[in-house]
Amino acid sequence: MASKAGSLPKPATRPDAAAVRQPAFVLDAVPWRSLADEIVAWDALAVCAAEPNPFFESWYLLPALAAFDPQGGIVILRFEVDGELAGLLPLARPRRYYGKPLPHLATWLHANCFLGAPLVAAGLERHFWRAVLTWADRQAGLGLFLHLAHMPLAGALHEALVEVLAEQRRDAHLVHREERALLCSRDTPEAYFEATLSGKKRKELRRQFARLSELGEVTIERRDDAEGLALWIEHFLALEQAGWKGLAGSALATAPGSAQLFRDSLPGAAARGRLERLTLSLDGAPIAMLATFLASPGAFSFKTAFDERYARFSPGVLLQRENLAILDRTDIAWSDSCAAADHPMIDHIWRERRAIGRLSIAIGGRARRAAFALVALAELGRNPTGLDG
Repeated sequence: MASKAGSLPKPATRPDAAAVRQPAFVLDAVPWRSLADEIVAWDALAVCAAEPNPFFESWYLLPALAAFDPQGGIVILRFEVDGELAGLLPLARPRRYYGKPLPHLATWLHANCFLGAPLVAAGLERHFWRAVLTWADRQAGLGLFLHLAHMPLAGALHEALVEVLAEQRRDAHLVHREERALLCSRDTPEAYFEATLSGKKRKELRRQFARLSELGEVTIERRDDAEGLALWIEHFLALEQAGWKGLAGSALATAPGSAQLFRDSLPGAAARGRLERLTLSLDGAPIAMLATFLASPGAFSFKTAFDERYARFSPGVLLQRENLAILDRTDIAWSDSCAAADHPMIDHIWRERRAIGRLSIAIGGRARRAAFALVALAELGRNPTGLDG
């Protein structure tokens, strides 16, 4: 049909405005207690996160904040897309930087948090980092830079950060890097065990197990439910406290806040299918115990303890031999030891490694970034490693 004189013909089809509308990305700093009202959305985010991190899931982070930040000074960088929770990162404003009076913004961590990767919905990593950096530029306060600790140095989250820093030409430095033991193999548990340990060491472990069995009935229990969990927790705390960690003051039971975090977080993990417990017992009494957090496709060896009265039988190593069965799980592709680099025990059993680092990033205007450059130069010397160093 011809159009009226003086008017333009209407297109045959009109684009749907909703179809071309860009998503609304919003990032705000909110009090951490406000996230208690978003547990369902938070748990859903954890399941679809680009980088699994059980230490920032609701069942662990909320008890940790309640234990270590009762005054509510820590905030959560809450990232949403079209009103839906799509990312979060706990943030602190430390006044000191590894002993130096340098105020900065930093991921909030504590002694029993072994990964600092934010929870970000897969596919939104670049949008998240752009939003975080924009917020930090505007809300830096006294902070000279942004510090991200315990960050994985591989994977979609890290790659997105590197790309965003490059596109913004933003100065950033890898100020510390370490590698910790990782279990990642397609081998069967038996094949992995044989490939990792020498024949002499495997023979010695068999001998130790046999000698231990002469003392009584040795049993190994693996559970991923909540049955008997409260008693298991108390046994674990007592076992750890009785050993060298108790003497050193680093056992969970030494600090009331840490013990309460352990008691509060494990039931939450179990209720969501995020906990596996492994126990080596002698005549029904635990002599080695391991709590592992499950966060598909990864797993995290959270805490282990053993009875040092039986040290000559290597109960911790015997338990780790049984722990290799996690290789048979179809939902778990790798397991993070959460151990320090060069750990004397696990490094000899798990042969893969995971790179973890601390990143410092420039924020704010020209003067602040110039100050950061001086800080970075002092920390790294005349040859900074750079982010990819």
